[in-house]
Amino acid sequence: MNPPLRIISSMATRALLEELAAAYAQRTGVAVALESMGGVEAARRVSAGEPFDGAALASDAIDKLAAAGKVDAAGKVDLVRSGVGVAVPAGAARPDIATEDALRRAVEGAARIGYSTGPSGVALIALFQRWGIAGELEGRLVQAPPGVPVGSLLARGDVALGFQQMSELLHVEGIDLLGPLPSSVQITTVFSAAPCLGSARHDAVRALLDFMASPDTAEAKRRHGMEAAS
Repeated sequence: MNPPLRIISSMATRALLEELAAAYAQRTGVAVALESMGGVEAARRVSAGEPFDGAALASDAIDKLAAAGKVDAAGKVDLVRSGVGVAVPAGAARPDIATEDALRRAVEGAARIGYSTGPSGVALIALFQRWGIAGELEGRLVQAPPGVPVGSLLARGDVALGFQQMSELLHVEGIDLLGPLPSSVQITTVFSAAPCLGSARHDAVRALLDFMASPDTAEAKRRHGMEAAS
């Protein structure tokens, strides 16, 4: 019997990929071992040559790994589009975030603001800069360490307002999810996957990724706060 396919992913897609991997194993008998962590650390480990069969990360991270000869560019598939959500500690006052102006007021009124590493965190800081409030937020911004959910900072009361991928906020206890960012400022990340070039099981990985990108998985993606990429 073949060993499980070893797939590395960022935290944003962990719960979804665990569900899809289990469904795939039930369909095909091919087991999948998923290892999830912060996207920066996951990309570093693939770059370092660890023996993974496939990687699922933000699309630009997959492109960089392909350019470095670590994953198969031709085998890249886009899995999901993922937006950023906003949350507060459970039971806290729920500020209005329905419009861009309302969201800005909520940010300006928050004692401490949690945000994530990775592309969505970078884009959030760029939004604050565009609003012209980055200076006044200095000392109030708390970046979660890689692999640590912003939701855990909220649940502990370390921050009053938190931003992260909707998929990572949906299942956290001790927080209240206010909803997604308003459409005018929504930060969307495409998560993609590709076989690792060092894997001897390229065809098996391609079959797994084809399933994960198939229409059959659209409902699972919606339940995890994401959309099919195509």
